[in-house]
Amino acid sequence: MDIERFGEQGIRVILGQAIDDATHESVRRFFLYTSLLGIPGITEIIPSFRSCLICIDRERTCFEDLSELLKGMEDDWRGMSLPDVQRIEIPVRYGGDYGPDMDFVCSYSGLSPEEVVEIHSGAVYRVHALGFMPGFPYLGPLDRRIYVPRQETPVLKVPQGSVGIAQLQTGIYPFESPAGWRIIGRTMVRLFDHLHPPFSLLSFGDIVRFVPA
Repeated sequence: MDIERFGEQGIRVILGQAIDDATHESVRRFFLYTSLLGIPGITEIIPSFRSCLICIDRERTCFEDLSELLKGMEDDWRGMSLPDVQRIEIPVRYGGDYGPDMDFVCSYSGLSPEEVVEIHSGAVYRVHALGFMPGFPYLGPLDRRIYVPRQETPVLKVPQGSVGIAQLQTGIYPFESPAGWRIIGRTMVRLFDHLHPPFSLLSFGDIVRFVPA
């Protein structure tokens, strides 16, 4: 575990070097344990691929004090049992008008549309982070056979529910928005509803599988 400053009101706790299951479980343990403690001076904890960002109130705590506290509880959070995660299946309509970048993915990978769909829907993905916009899940790992680069120039608008891939990740756009990922399908499942807590359908650590619709 490495701890470093992140701006004037942030602390980044690095919990692994590789993006793998072991690092993910360390991030999840640290996030759940510290969230439950309600440590004075911590205003928010944001988990991600290899680390957690801790936002602090500098009038109530400081980098040095909080760093020492976090180092002292490492054995405790590493020994904690993890609760079960939510497992969700997301129906997706692939290709055609729903997946305008399918032809590019096929050309880049040398695969047929049917093979791309089989590979993408045949894997299970972890929610490694939520960001970019409310409810947007960064899911991985993506099978290297369907690795594609990001768009050189982002598309100005993709529909709500668009399913994209880029590099070794896949994700779902909860709202109509600009997009830099390659869109291969679309889901009608609503990922974010600001009127109904907990607002986001998916949470950090959840397991997602795509099902051709």
